[in-house]
Amino acid sequence: MAEISAKLVQELRQKTGAGMMDCKKALNENDGNIEAATTWLRQKGIAKADKGSNRIAAEGLVDTYIQPGGQVGVLIEVNCQTDFVARNEAFKALVKNLAQQAATADSIESLLAQPYLENSSITVEEFIKGTIATLGENIQVRRFVNFSLPHGTAGVADSYIHTGGRVGVLLELTTESDSAVANEEFQGLAKNAAMQVAACPNVEYVSVDKIPAEIVQKEKDIEMGKDDLANKPENIREKIVQGRIEKRLKEMTLLDQPYIRDQSILVADLVKQVQSQVGGEVQVNRFVRYVLGEGIEKKEISFAEEVAAQMGAK
Repeated sequence: MAEISAKLVQELRQKTGAGMMDCKKALNENDGNIEAATTWLRQKGIAKADKGSNRIAAEGLVDTYIQPGGQVGVLIEVNCQTDFVARNEAFKALVKNLAQQAATADSIESLLAQPYLENSSITVEEFIKGTIATLGENIQVRRFVNFSLPHGTAGVADSYIHTGGRVGVLLELTTESDSAVANEEFQGLAKNAAMQVAACPNVEYVSVDKIPAEIVQKEKDIEMGKDDLANKPENIREKIVQGRIEKRLKEMTLLDQPYIRDQSILVADLVKQVQSQVGGEVQVNRFVRYVLGEGIEKKEISFAEEVAAQMGAK
């Protein structure tokens, strides 16, 4: 049996929100495999299905850039070490420029190699190094995504940034004509749908039919293994699991969420309303949500230590 270290137990606790003893038991039962232990905890009803609720966030900003006309959109996360620097105007300006430059990049490496927006004599990477020296903190471009609508496609990329740059969403909405794109209801739907994604941390897919088969099977396996079904006849278990799976999959999809501005309708109903108003089909094609520092383990320091670190950097 694999040795279960305190670090491994802590990692499982951060991932699932389960108690220390439950995590240790789960790891013992699964020979130290953290993914299998996570599944075991969910089957026992101990771990939640949502992700990231107990992860420690790094500092920095999530920001966005939408090109005039809405045909190109970017979502980016840039990390620093403290909230002091995240609030610094020079850091904010850097992130905003990086978001704009990421519109033409296909990787972090290609972004860093570009001439910097405000000083073409140096690269983005060189400018970041200079900013690090000025602010006294490490700065990293962690990730970005850009959406570019194919030529001739009627639609927009739109975005929503929440809680001062800690949560961001980029979303693509298409329709049948440019006149529909110009419609105020269509433009409002793009913004409201992005806001909906930000408000629903469990939402990962546009609709149930977009969920990969392996994800559906994994959810079914988890439900089939739950203790409360152990003594049920096979045919009864199948029916119960089917009902649970249908509910679980809808929790993961945008179109099946109650609309945040009107809980009496689903987002799918809102899309249908807009379709009738613009006179053509409307589709949410894709979206991406970033939560600042999600999955990054950050060393916790006290406020006094953070101030002292900043004073020492001057």
